[in-house]
Amino acid sequence: MTDPRTASASAIRLASVPRSSADIAPGEASFHLVRRHFDVQSFGVNGASGNAGDQLVTEHDERADSDYGTEGHEELFVVVSGHAVFTVDGQELDAPAGTLVFVRDPASLRSARALVDGTSALAIGGRPGAAFAVSRWEQAIP
Repeated sequence: MTDPRTASASAIRLASVPRSSADIAPGEASFHLVRRHFDVQSFGVNGASGNAGDQLVTEHDERADSDYGTEGHEELFVVVSGHAVFTVDGQELDAPAGTLVFVRDPASLRSARALVDGTSALAIGGRPGAAFAVSRWEQAIP
Protein backbone atom coordinates (compact mmCIF):
# COMPACT_ATOMS: atom_id res chain seq x y z
CA MET A 1 0.00 0.00 0.00
CA THR A 2 1.26 3.48 -0.89
CA ASP A 3 1.97 5.86 1.98
CA PRO A 4 -0.73 8.60 1.81
CA ARG A 5 1.76 11.09 3.28
CA THR A 6 4.01 10.83 0.21
CA ALA A 7 1.76 9.57 -2.60
CA SER A 8 0.89 12.00 -5.39
CA ALA A 9 -2.76 11.02 -4.87
CA SER A 10 -4.63 8.66 -2.56
CA ALA A 11 -8.16 7.99 -1.35
CA ILE A 12 -9.73 6.78 1.88
CA ARG A 13 -13.17 6.80 3.45
CA LEU A 14 -13.44 9.28 6.33
CA ALA A 15 -14.45 6.47 8.70
CA SER A 16 -11.14 4.74 7.92
CA VAL A 17 -8.93 7.74 8.70
CA PRO A 18 -7.06 7.07 11.95
CA ARG A 19 -8.68 8.58 15.01
CA SER A 20 -7.07 10.50 17.80
CA SER A 21 -5.92 8.22 20.58
CA ALA A 22 -7.10 10.76 23.16
CA ASP A 23 -9.87 9.58 25.44
CA ILE A 24 -13.31 10.39 24.09
CA ALA A 25 -15.83 11.43 26.70
CA PRO A 26 -19.35 10.01 26.51
CA GLY A 27 -21.40 12.07 24.06
CA GLU A 28 -18.39 13.18 22.01
CA ALA A 29 -17.77 12.10 18.44
CA SER A 30 -14.65 10.34 17.23
CA PHE A 31 -12.02 12.74 15.89
CA HIS A 32 -10.36 11.74 12.59
CA LEU A 33 -6.88 13.14 11.96
CA VAL A 34 -7.27 13.88 8.24
CA ARG A 35 -4.49 16.46 7.99
CA ARG A 36 -2.00 14.10 9.64
CA HIS A 37 -3.13 11.11 7.58
CA PHE A 38 -2.33 12.85 4.29
CA ASP A 39 0.34 15.18 5.76
CA VAL A 40 -1.57 18.19 4.38
CA GLN A 41 0.74 21.21 4.64
CA SER A 42 -1.32 24.06 3.16
CA PHE A 43 -4.51 24.08 5.26
CA GLY A 44 -6.09 22.51 8.32
CA VAL A 45 -8.55 19.69 7.77
CA ASN A 46 -9.92 17.12 10.20
CA GLY A 47 -13.09 15.11 10.60
CA ALA A 48 -15.53 13.88 13.19
CA SER A 49 -18.04 11.05 13.20
CA GLY A 50 -20.64 10.12 15.73
CA ASN A 51 -24.16 9.08 16.51
CA ALA A 52 -27.36 10.89 17.44
CA GLY A 53 -26.70 13.35 20.25
CA ASP A 54 -22.90 13.25 19.98
CA GLN A 55 -20.98 16.52 19.94
CA LEU A 56 -19.30 16.62 16.50
CA VAL A 57 -17.67 20.01 16.98
CA THR A 58 -16.86 21.20 20.48
CA GLU A 59 -17.93 24.78 21.14
CA HIS A 60 -14.97 27.00 20.32
CA ASP A 61 -13.82 30.09 18.49
CA GLU A 62 -10.80 30.60 16.26
CA ARG A 63 -9.59 33.98 17.60
CA ALA A 64 -5.88 34.65 17.33
CA ASP A 65 -5.61 34.84 21.11
CA SER A 66 -7.71 31.77 21.92
CA ASP A 67 -6.45 28.67 23.71
CA TYR A 68 -6.70 26.64 20.49
CA GLY A 69 -3.83 28.49 18.85
CA THR A 70 -5.46 28.69 15.45
CA GLU A 71 -4.50 32.35 15.01
CA GLY A 72 -7.72 33.58 13.41
CA HIS A 73 -8.93 30.81 11.12
CA GLU A 74 -12.00 30.87 8.94
CA GLU A 75 -13.67 27.45 8.93
CA LEU A 76 -15.72 25.54 6.39
CA PHE A 77 -17.60 22.50 7.66
CA VAL A 78 -18.91 19.85 5.26
CA VAL A 79 -21.50 17.38 6.50
CA VAL A 80 -20.46 14.19 4.72
CA SER A 81 -23.14 11.83 6.05
CA GLY A 82 -26.10 11.84 8.38
CA HIS A 83 -27.58 15.05 9.75
CA ALA A 84 -26.19 17.65 12.14
CA VAL A 85 -27.20 20.94 13.66
CA PHE A 86 -24.56 23.66 13.93
CA THR A 87 -24.82 26.51 16.38
CA VAL A 88 -22.94 29.69 15.43
CA ASP A 89 -23.21 32.62 17.84
CA GLY A 90 -26.48 31.19 19.16
CA GLN A 91 -28.03 30.69 15.70
CA GLU A 92 -28.92 27.09 14.81
CA LEU A 93 -28.18 25.95 11.26
CA ASP A 94 -29.79 22.74 10.02
CA ALA A 95 -27.19 20.66 8.20
CA PRO A 96 -28.21 17.40 6.53
CA ALA A 97 -25.63 15.46 4.48
CA GLY A 98 -24.18 17.60 1.71
CA THR A 99 -24.53 20.88 3.62
CA LEU A 100 -21.68 23.40 3.78
CA VAL A 101 -21.45 25.66 6.85
CA PHE A 102 -18.97 28.53 6.59
CA VAL A 103 -17.89 30.56 9.62
CA ARG A 104 -16.00 33.65 8.50
CA ASP A 105 -15.51 35.49 11.80
CA PRO A 106 -12.83 33.82 13.96
CA ALA A 107 -14.51 35.27 17.09
CA SER A 108 -17.80 33.46 16.40
CA LEU A 109 -18.60 30.64 18.80
CA ARG A 110 -19.41 27.49 16.87
CA SER A 111 -20.35 23.91 17.66
CA ALA A 112 -22.19 21.00 16.05
CA ARG A 113 -24.20 18.04 17.25
CA ALA A 114 -25.20 14.89 15.36
CA LEU A 115 -28.93 14.41 14.97
CA VAL A 116 -28.78 10.86 13.60
CA ASP A 117 -26.49 7.86 13.91
CA GLY A 118 -23.67 7.73 11.37
CA THR A 119 -23.18 11.50 11.07
CA SER A 120 -19.78 12.69 9.90
CA ALA A 121 -18.32 16.07 9.01
CA LEU A 122 -15.09 17.63 7.81
CA ALA A 123 -13.67 20.88 9.15
CA ILE A 124 -11.37 22.83 6.83
CA GLY A 125 -9.68 25.99 8.00
CA GLY A 126 -6.96 28.52 7.61
CA ARG A 127 -6.03 32.09 8.36
CA PRO A 128 -6.77 34.48 5.51
CA GLY A 129 -3.61 35.85 3.91
CA ALA A 130 -1.21 33.77 5.98
CA ALA A 131 0.81 30.63 5.40
CA PHE A 132 -0.64 27.60 7.17
CA ALA A 133 0.90 26.47 10.45
CA VAL A 134 -0.24 23.50 12.52
CA SER A 135 -2.25 24.85 15.45
CA ARG A 136 -1.23 24.35 19.08
CA TRP A 137 -4.33 22.25 19.83
CA GLU A 138 -3.49 19.80 17.03
CA GLN A 139 0.13 19.55 18.13
CA ALA A 140 -1.12 18.61 21.60
CA ILE A 141 -3.40 15.71 20.61
CA PRO A 142 -2.04 12.17 20.35
